Amino acid sequence: MMVRTLERLARAAAGRPAVALGVVLALALAGGALALGLQPDTGSDTFVSRSSPSFQASLDDQRHFGGDPVVILIREPLTDLVETKDLGKVAELEACLAGQVLVGDQQRHVFTTAPAGATPYGGWASPCGKLRKAQPAQVVYGPGTFLNQAVTAVQGEMVSIVNGAQQAVTTARKDAYQAALAEHMSTQQALAEENAAGQLASAQQYNQLIRMYLNSGITGQPALDDPQFIPQIVFDQTRGVNQPKARFAYLFPTANSALVQVRLKAYLSSARQAQAISLIRQAVRMPMFRSGYGCTYAVSGVPVVTHDLAATVTGSISSLLIAVLVVMAVVLLLVFRSRLRLLPLAVALAAVGISFGMVSLLGGSLTMASIAVLPILIGLAVDYGIQFQARVQEAGGDVTHATIGAAPTIATAGLATAAGFLALLLSPVPMVRGFGLLLIVGIAVALLCALTAGTAAMILRGRRRPLRPRRVPCLVRPGRVPSLGILGASARGAGEILTETGARIGSPVSRAGRGVIAAAARRPGRVLMVGLLLAVVGWVADTQTPVQSDVTKLVPSNMPALQNLRTLERVTGVSGQIDVVVRAPNVATPKTIGWMLSYEDSLLAHYSYVEAKGCGRATLCPALSLPDLFCSGSHAGSCSTLAPATINGFLRAVPSYFSQAVITHDRREATLAFGIRLMPLTRQQRVIQYMRSQLHPPPGVSARLAGLPVLAAQADASLSSFGRRLLMLAVALLAVALVLLAVLRTVERALVPLVPIVLATGWSSLILFAIGIPLNPMSATLGALLIAISTEFSVLLSERFREERRAGRAPAEALARTYRFTGSAVLASGITAIAGFGVLTLSNIAMLRDFGLVTLIDLSVSLAGVLLALPSVLALSERDGAWQNVRELPRRVGGALPRRRRATVA
Repeated sequence: MMVRTLERLARAAAGRPAVALGVVLALALAGGALALGLQPDTGSDTFVSRSSPSFQASLDDQRHFGGDPVVILIREPLTDLVETKDLGKVAELEACLAGQVLVGDQQRHVFTTAPAGATPYGGWASPCGKLRKAQPAQVVYGPGTFLNQAVTAVQGEMVSIVNGAQQAVTTARKDAYQAALAEHMSTQQALAEENAAGQLASAQQYNQLIRMYLNSGITGQPALDDPQFIPQIVFDQTRGVNQPKARFAYLFPTANSALVQVRLKAYLSSARQAQAISLIRQAVRMPMFRSGYGCTYAVSGVPVVTHDLAATVTGSISSLLIAVLVVMAVVLLLVFRSRLRLLPLAVALAAVGISFGMVSLLGGSLTMASIAVLPILIGLAVDYGIQFQARVQEAGGDVTHATIGAAPTIATAGLATAAGFLALLLSPVPMVRGFGLLLIVGIAVALLCALTAGTAAMILRGRRRPLRPRRVPCLVRPGRVPSLGILGASARGAGEILTETGARIGSPVSRAGRGVIAAAARRPGRVLMVGLLLAVVGWVADTQTPVQSDVTKLVPSNMPALQNLRTLERVTGVSGQIDVVVRAPNVATPKTIGWMLSYEDSLLAHYSYVEAKGCGRATLCPALSLPDLFCSGSHAGSCSTLAPATINGFLRAVPSYFSQAVITHDRREATLAFGIRLMPLTRQQRVIQYMRSQLHPPPGVSARLAGLPVLAAQADASLSSFGRRLLMLAVALLAVALVLLAVLRTVERALVPLVPIVLATGWSSLILFAIGIPLNPMSATLGALLIAISTEFSVLLSERFREERRAGRAPAEALARTYRFTGSAVLASGITAIAGFGVLTLSNIAMLRDFGLVTLIDLSVSLAGVLLALPSVLALSERDGAWQNVRELPRRVGGALPRRRRATVA
């Protein structure tokens, strides 16, 4: 069925070449236009599956409490920052980011939120005005918000205490008056008793208030402009001069820095999130928010890095496309000898346009892995074009006959390659699965384009320039093949196609190459044994190859946002925040809050956190959590004694835009947050596992870990799993074997091309271990990738050998003709594919650059291995005695062909 379909396509393209070429060109232009609308996607769901429990917990956390925070790092001594003029500037900046306006309450000495109709800072056209309209922030909190809330809370508590004291005096007066009347005293006597009881109660309440005031340590008035009260909230002099309290490290990490955190709404589209980040950057540069002491603002955080990375991804498309076009054109001009030598590149561009257009049409997006498809797909598409043109040249210019004859073999190789890419769908990384799927679709499109547009172009070329007899040209120019060590030696000898006159191109290098091929066929057992030993060493080494899945290590290191993030990490001492998402019918109960604080205290103690010393070198540090609203700095016992009425009173007193950072409006969900220090992801995963093991919430309460560090550790654990990589390798081999068995119909023909491929996976692992480049989400798929691509080379050579054997030629002569004709085309194809991968080394995205470097080296070795190991496998597949003329192989590979009719080419 497949053969007949391909034949019909080839005949249709040959019969109406202009129509076929026009249809493909129109589809390519339409696809290219659609591809221009593709949007970059660098979210966490490109690294971790959305169906995983950790991702679902993180998604739920973000939906209720906002996404990963955009962090504004303020560099200024805290002694200056907490002064009224600078604290007011920071408070106004926080209000601007939250889409609000603050007004001063002169009586209470605090800020209050202005009515909704108030003019934003700078007017409606300013960044603050645009943030007011867009409302992208779920919650904003920083020094201004915190201290304003602290003053409000203390003032509210004082009012409550004073009201309580007044109520106590009133009650005492009333009780004394009633008691006097009960004892039958006169009204005048009862009033006297009432006054005496009131004076006594007032004195008692006053003394109690004085004791409370002295015990609190407060030496100033609870107001933002009080020079004594605010420092008492911020600083802990027991830790050192002007050192901030450790429990507020998420606001004041050091004595010279503070943090403002903006949690964007989780449902924002990529475009709206990008707009919000841009407006935040503009807002911090507004003159009105400049401090009197010259503080500096730096906008950072994971959302900022991913936003800038998305812009880098978009820019990489054009630069990589230009680079791959130049590299492919140069390679084709140097390696492939044909008047239409750039035709394969044109066909490849059409295939790429159609493939990426289909992605856009189906609502897909661009990931970092999608970019890698561009040069790889162009390399594979050029490869198919070269193979078809090589057969046309060999057939003397008979385009239709040569194309129809070559289509089944080339299609079989392409189908096997696509089957190998199916293993990528088992990757735990979603963007790698998308990478594999796009490659599979692209291969099918590339084959169809090469078969139709390539055939049509060659037909039209032949009509425009009438065929005339000429010698069959060399596919590989002598002396112009890039030096690839033994690969270059063997290819130059095996790939030089002699002219009909029998002229021999002989050089010491080519003779050495022919000798290697002959030795491989003459001593197949020894060659394969050495290859197997090297492969086994490589497979063992693969278990020790490090893995890198931290997104900040896979992006351009010179991005300003990444540099700011690393500065933030150095200042705060933490690399991210882990949230414990707690769910219950009502989380605001003494039991639940007490458990949360008990769990927090046990973890902090386990990981060496001491409040008096702060984070220091502790693995975990406290961050803003629900218990902090009630008992910051306390122990579990004090929270467990809170009365429900007290909890409700606190929650009513805290502004909703602040409390929603830690508890939902319906009180069914709350967070307990920890900052985690910079550490290798393997150690981070152990910390997370320990945190999970200690989760024992009360009955009716559930708790799950969430946050980017949890997702990063999960991705690292999945990628580091040698068992998973081995499974992908086995699935790729099985898929290729099944396809070859279904098409070729015999076990021997299916297995012969697989042997060099299996060995190549071990060799590539050995090289990867030797060069010391860690695996990343892309290069972790290297085994399956090499199987898929090397399959084509091996299938083309082995099937050409079978064709020569079916034509009645002896094994030695069949092998000589295989390497003389198809071997040269495979070498040209291999060089173009390697060049495609090599272009990725030019990318400024570290993940793609490392992936390109690794595959450039490994694919070169794999191609050499296939070219050199396949003769040994073919020799073993023949019956005993079939290689009696093998000693003549070096001469046959480089010698003259039997005379045949004069050949012509277009």
